[in-house]
Amino acid sequence: MSKAAVVGAGLAGCEAAWALAGAGHEVTLYEMKPAKFSPAHHSPGLAELVCSNSLKATRHTSAAGLLKEEMALMGSLVLEAAEEAAVSAGGALAVDRELFSAAVTRRIMAHPGITLAAGTEITQVPLENAVIASGPLTSQALSDAIGALCGEKYLSFYDASAPIVAFDSIDRERTFFATRYGRGEADYINCPFTQPEYDAFYDALVSAQAVELKPFEREYFKVYEGCMPIEVMARRGRDTLRFGPMRPVGIKVPWTGHRPWANIQLRRDNADGSLYNIVGFQTNLTFPEQQRVFRMIPGLQNAQFMRYGVMHRNTFLDSPRLLDPLFRLRKMDNLYFAGQITGVEGYIESAASGIVAGRSLARRLSGREARPLPRDTMTGALCAYISDPTVTDFQPMGCNMGILPPLEVHERNKELRYTKMADRAVASLRRYLQEEESGV
Repeated sequence: MSKAAVVGAGLAGCEAAWALAGAGHEVTLYEMKPAKFSPAHHSPGLAELVCSNSLKATRHTSAAGLLKEEMALMGSLVLEAAEEAAVSAGGALAVDRELFSAAVTRRIMAHPGITLAAGTEITQVPLENAVIASGPLTSQALSDAIGALCGEKYLSFYDASAPIVAFDSIDRERTFFATRYGRGEADYINCPFTQPEYDAFYDALVSAQAVELKPFEREYFKVYEGCMPIEVMARRGRDTLRFGPMRPVGIKVPWTGHRPWANIQLRRDNADGSLYNIVGFQTNLTFPEQQRVFRMIPGLQNAQFMRYGVMHRNTFLDSPRLLDPLFRLRKMDNLYFAGQITGVEGYIESAASGIVAGRSLARRLSGREARPLPRDTMTGALCAYISDPTVTDFQPMGCNMGILPPLEVHERNKELRYTKMADRAVASLRRYLQEEESGV
C-alpha cells in the first residue's frame, strides 16, 4: 500500500482522494479550512459550492450531461453526493449546497483509506506522489511556491457569483414557473420584461456603481467570459443581455400568450425551495446598488437578498506548457494538478479532472503507467485541450461538444449528430475502463 497527498478538499481534491483511496492507497487530504478561508468560502464543509448550485444539464446529448455520464462510469463521488442532495431544476442537476457539502464530507471522513487533515494550510509544494487541487483561490504562499516550481507565468482573472433572494419575497403575480420550450419540470421562476421595463433596467444597470478595485487589481484585471459580471456584459450593447442571460426564447408569458421582450430566470438554490439564485447575474456592483437595480426586475421589487453577488480573484496555470493529458506536471512525473487551477472551468469539469488525476496517480503508485483517456470522450477532450501546447492564448475551458473530434461520417442534423457523438464517447470510455481492469 502506497501513500499519497492531496492538497485542497474542493470538488477536484475530494474526487482525487476518493479515486486514490478506492484503488487501495493511503491518502492524506489537506484542507486549510476551518483555520483559514479564501475570500469566497464561508462554510467549514468540504466541496463547498460558491458560484452556483447547478451542476448543469443532464441530457445525454448535452456536453454537461455526457461528462456526468462519463464521471459516473469512473465512480464519481461528487455525482453520488449530488444525487442525494438534488433539488428540482428542470433538465439540470442542481443541489442544496449545504446538503451536498455534508454528503461529500460524510463520505470522505468515513473512508478508511482517507485521513482528513482539516485546518492545515500547505505553503510548500509536496514533491512526491501528490495532487494539488487548491482551487482558483489558492493561498498566496502556496501560489508563490507553485509559481517558483513551475517557472511559468501565472495567468489570473476575476469571476463573480450571483445574488440569492428569499422565495417568499418574490411577487408571484408578476412571475411564473416554466422551463424553456417546456423541457423538464417547470422549476424556474421567470421574470418577464416589457420593452420599457427592459430599457429602464438596462440604463440603471450600466450606470450603477461597482466595487472599486485596488490599483494592483485594475492592472491585472481580466474577466473570464463564462463568469462575466452582468454589468460588464451589458456595456457591450443594449441588446447583449437579450441574447445572453436575459434571452426570452422558449418562454411564453401566461397572461399574454406571447414571448416577453426579455426574461430573467431564478433557480432553486436549496432543497426546501426557500432560496432562489438569479441565473447568470454574477455581479461586482456594490450591495446598495444591487438592491436598487435588481429590485427593478419584475417580481423582485420587494426582494429580500439572502446573499449579494461578490467578485473574487482566480488564478490558473498555463497548463498547455506545464501539464500532460493526465494532469501531471511534465517536469515531475509524481506531481499532479486538478480542478480550476488547471484551467478547466466549472464544477463538474473540476470534479472530472480530480478523477483523472487521482486515477492516474493511483496507477503509477501501483506500478502501472496510466494512459490518457480516449480523445473522443468528453473527459478526454478536456484533458487534451488543457495539455495542448499549440494553444497559445490559454483561457479556461468548460465542457462543450465543439472540443470533441468530428464523426467519421458527418451528420447534418445537430441533435442526431450530438447523440452519435455521445454514444461514441460512452462506448469508448467503457472499452477503456474494461482494458484497464484487464491489465492492458
